[in-house]
Amino acid sequence: MDSETLLARITDYASRPDPYPLYAELRAAGPVVRQADGSYLIGTYHEIAALLHDPRMSVDPRIRGEVLHKPPFLRLDDPEHHRLRTLAMRPFGPPHSPGRVDAMRGEIDRITKELLASFETGRQVDIVDDFAYPLPVTVICRLLGVPREDEPLFRAWSDALVTAADARPGQDTTEQHKGGDRARIEMGGYLVGLAEQRRGHPQDDMLSAFVNEPDPELRLTQEELAETAVLLLIAGHETTVNLIANGVLTFLRRPEHLDQLRRDPDLLPRAVEELLRFEPPVQMRERIPRADLQVAGTLIPENASVILALASGNRDPMRFRKPDRFDPTRPDNQHLGFGSGIHLCYGAPLARIEAQSALRALIAHLGTARLLQDPPPYRQNAMLRGPRHLPVQL
Repeated sequence: MDSETLLARITDYASRPDPYPLYAELRAAGPVVRQADGSYLIGTYHEIAALLHDPRMSVDPRIRGEVLHKPPFLRLDDPEHHRLRTLAMRPFGPPHSPGRVDAMRGEIDRITKELLASFETGRQVDIVDDFAYPLPVTVICRLLGVPREDEPLFRAWSDALVTAADARPGQDTTEQHKGGDRARIEMGGYLVGLAEQRRGHPQDDMLSAFVNEPDPELRLTQEELAETAVLLLIAGHETTVNLIANGVLTFLRRPEHLDQLRRDPDLLPRAVEELLRFEPPVQMRERIPRADLQVAGTLIPENASVILALASGNRDPMRFRKPDRFDPTRPDNQHLGFGSGIHLCYGAPLARIEAQSALRALIAHLGTARLLQDPPPYRQNAMLRGPRHLPVQL
């Protein structure tokens, strides 16, 4: 049956520019569709939302024996996930550090303006390489407390990690993965070393807060500190790059909405939420049932691979009115762009601020801009969907 090949067709690179007709096919085939490889694909909003909140659904690959080492907290279940996420959140957001992310707005605006300084009318730019890619790396470096002279190190490490995650199918990826592993180890070692310099000599940054936590019960180990800091960079970087690039592409395809935002910039926060629904940077997430469970009349066995197609849920007409229409004024926009449940994206507040700042600043430059390639070349990664390059003539 064609429905049994949906996951293969959705993840095929040929579908990257527009997977949404395949998501519509998925929803029509039923809330749960078993795939030829034995996985279960789910594309309806209410079923996805329920499973994201279901404690029987695991994210830990160790329950199937896939890895032996302890993964970062992104891939852990409660209670260990809750412990590490809580410790990681203490210097990042409410309730212990409610102002840290919001206080970054001015710095993010300054970084945005610095990146846009070279954008001149008549010039050709790559929105990804020249803007969307360097912005979140720089922001996270400032948040962690990385000295400015060392920020180029993080761009090089980030390049290696993106290359490792974006290899073409069938390609020999040995060197890319070695480069990615090396970058992860070097970055973790650097951050632990920098944190140790801040021990007893705190500055106003997250690494200082991690190592100067007065309560020993609330301190991360060196290994946990390295993994958490690296995770913040990788997860926060990849999703934000895609969110900004997808946003620019969406607006350039719909100049009437670009004009609307230019006339009414107060709409921008709602427009970013609509982008998260309409073109989410994270398209799918995997879960592993700890026990047999019934979903919409289908029995899913323990330890099966369950793929939650968040991007499909975001276009479900049973939840959103005219879901294939981009509407920056859309009310009640409870999208799945950042997931939901206990694994709701850790960096979502920061990504929102970065996207709002980036798009607000870009609007002035995009009035007469035109896409030089549509569709643009996309990243290979089907889970984290976004343009690899976005060439624009200003």
